[in-house]
Amino acid sequence: MVSEGAYTKEKEIDNTLIVDYKGNPIDKTKTGGWLGAGLILGTELAERICVMGIAMNLVTYLVGDLHLSNSVSANIVTNFMGTLYLLALLGGFLADAKFGRYMTVAIFSTIAALGVTLLTISTTVKSMQPPPCGNARQNTFCIPASGGQLAILYASLYTIALGAGGIKANCSGFGSDQFDNQDPKEEKAMIFFFNRFYFSISIGSVFAVTILVYLQDNVGRGWGYGISAVAMVVAVVVLVVGTPKYRFRRPEGSPLTIIWKVLYLSWKKRKVALPSDPSELDGYYMAKVSHTEKFRCLDRAAIAIPDLSSQEKKNTQTTTMTKVEEVKMVIKLLPIWSTCILFWTVYSQMTTFSVEQATYMNRQLSRSFLFPSGSLSFFLFVTILLFTSLNEKVLVPVAARFTSNPQGITSLQRVGIGLIFSIFAMIVSAVVEKKRRDETNNQNNDISVFWLVPQFFLVGAGEAFAYVGQLEFFIREGPERMKSMSTALFLATLSMGFFFSSVLVTIVDKVTNGRWLTNNLNNGKLDYFYWMLAILGLLNFIVFLVIAWKHEYKVERDIMKDVQMKDDEVEETIKGMDV
Repeated sequence: MVSEGAYTKEKEIDNTLIVDYKGNPIDKTKTGGWLGAGLILGTELAERICVMGIAMNLVTYLVGDLHLSNSVSANIVTNFMGTLYLLALLGGFLADAKFGRYMTVAIFSTIAALGVTLLTISTTVKSMQPPPCGNARQNTFCIPASGGQLAILYASLYTIALGAGGIKANCSGFGSDQFDNQDPKEEKAMIFFFNRFYFSISIGSVFAVTILVYLQDNVGRGWGYGISAVAMVVAVVVLVVGTPKYRFRRPEGSPLTIIWKVLYLSWKKRKVALPSDPSELDGYYMAKVSHTEKFRCLDRAAIAIPDLSSQEKKNTQTTTMTKVEEVKMVIKLLPIWSTCILFWTVYSQMTTFSVEQATYMNRQLSRSFLFPSGSLSFFLFVTILLFTSLNEKVLVPVAARFTSNPQGITSLQRVGIGLIFSIFAMIVSAVVEKKRRDETNNQNNDISVFWLVPQFFLVGAGEAFAYVGQLEFFIREGPERMKSMSTALFLATLSMGFFFSSVLVTIVDKVTNGRWLTNNLNNGKLDYFYWMLAILGLLNFIVFLVIAWKHEYKVERDIMKDVQMKDDEVEETIKGMDV
């Protein structure tokens, strides 16, 4: 239920928040625009080259060179990626609360460059690796990496995660700050910026999983990671050199502070009776969003207690109804948020076990060329680009004719399609893995590595729907003033998906006594693990359907609110007439 009479439109963005590097009002002819945005794109390009060049082929290094088990290696990769996306929350918080986006990107880019440099050294210096022993996947007597050697590896990986997380949380926002959304010409350019931002991500990813992975496997890890280190250093230099050309948004405070304050005050006033009329809440008539009946316990945070002494008023804080309703909006996103996690658990298999599968298959394309296992992700990213284009050029126009929705399909419908693709991806993965193992064990025949392409294709197609759908859902349905929080929620689904993969691998490895996820995949039951993910995906999809069916889009709530406001205006007009 939506209460009327307390709603006013959001104020336009205050241009005094946008300044040049000296803190003065901006000169549009000298700052921002495509020059500033283009320099920022270079940072995101370098970050993607760095992260994808490491993550997509790291498991082969851990198993083949550090002699770790498949389950441990998979968990190292997924924990690394999960931490990276989780640290994006920290990067967003620091940018909003204190440093601003430019300083945060500059600091965290430097940290990322330091981390990948350390990783390059650790993979080049022989004393930082265990002694070689031929084929570590077949030899059970290989000496695994020591605690000290792993400590250096972890230090470098999590330094990279810290740096890349800060970049990921702020780079797109800093780039969009270079355009004035109140200027029609610049607003149109901003749309192209996001297209080119995604293009930069894709180009960086394709370069990483082809050129860099090939260098890692055939020339040396030091060369592959060294190029990533150089790219990050160059990106930092370019970012800093371009400082006079940027537009800077002053930090306005973090949404996390607002959320914490509302939750704290509502708990502190938990014994205070709720008012029967929401107009008694502080800031009701100046509210920027309408009052809702859900989670009314949070309304206590906006209760102003009268007849208190000045000292008591100081100790009994309050907040506005607007902030309370914004926190409610964030909470309403959490059920959908929870059902998006499993998609990224499926996605994480493309960076771990699917890559390791490829090492057991026929990768010989010619006498002189061995297809790199980590380069299978090329098909993932190409599929993402293909389906993203098809969505824009074909699906949206066709669907719009039948649904009367300019977007073609809703954001939750996109997410649902992505979840379906992920289920079929795991089914195909299970079937292919059983065929691979049976062919190898029964007929001593290694099937072609390209049997793995369908599962990468299906996950890529799913990501094209799920990624866009989730991001659109969280940004559109979240509070207007909490866009960074909405983006952080989206990134948190990726983080939780990778962490959940680690949890599942650990549980399965313990429950099955290592029989499913063996060091030698030919002796294991990896297909059972994929079938388990397919079943979990189906159950998760059913839960998603129930939650999505009950969800009421913010646009629909706004329509209801406007109708109620107009009805009240008519009633007030009738009451004021002389009859």
